[in-house]
Amino acid sequence: MSPVLAVATLAALAAALAWPTGARPWPRPSGAGPAVASGRESSERALLARLRLPLGALAGAGAWAFLGGPLGVVGGVVAGLVAWVVLGRAEDPGAVRRRERLTEELPTAVDLLGCCLDAGAAPEQALGTVGRALGGPVAEELDAVHARLELGVDPRAVWHDLGRHPQLAPLGRTVARAHDSGASVAEAVHQLAAELRLRTEAEVEARARRIEVRAAAPLGACLLPAFVLLGIVPMVAGVFGAMRVFG
Repeated sequence: MSPVLAVATLAALAAALAWPTGARPWPRPSGAGPAVASGRESSERALLARLRLPLGALAGAGAWAFLGGPLGVVGGVVAGLVAWVVLGRAEDPGAVRRRERLTEELPTAVDLLGCCLDAGAAPEQALGTVGRALGGPVAEELDAVHARLELGVDPRAVWHDLGRHPQLAPLGRTVARAHDSGASVAEAVHQLAAELRLRTEAEVEARARRIEVRAAAPLGACLLPAFVLLGIVPMVAGVFGAMRVFG
């Protein structure tokens, strides 16, 4: 890459980072619950919006410098467009963290909800207690359900709506089925808690097995050359040396 192009790219990157932007909100997945008005997440969205143009230009410049000539021009345009599209479709990091935290804390929330129901608390009170105990995204989602129930919305409709939530759907479907069938909500919640614990354990074991498989390839790539150099090469050299001696 020429010095002029490098300086121009770095200048564009600095200008993009320094330029104030009113970045539009990133699209949220359907059913993702209330929006999170976090300053940290807003700054991340703004940073991604600012970096989109300079990183696309940097990718194009790198492809042009690597290929060179007319092919480099075409490759630079393609690389820049690809980087632009990929960064434009990148998911908000705050939404990713929120989804992961909801998934991780769902078993704990269901356990606590079952304990509150066993203690005689109504579902509305149990939701508020669990939300205060856990905080974060789980509290926001459960508080929204709690508020609808307090306003007198039909509990079946509330739980069926929660059953369409990307992460909390198991809880919504379980309680909705209990309401529809007249079964005990506490028993249904405890059964769900046991299922979620088993599912979490299975996912942890599967993740551990995947790590073992992925770690075997680099380990083999490191050990195989050493085995060849220390084991195979001396043996072959010794065989050829013996053949020369007896020949």
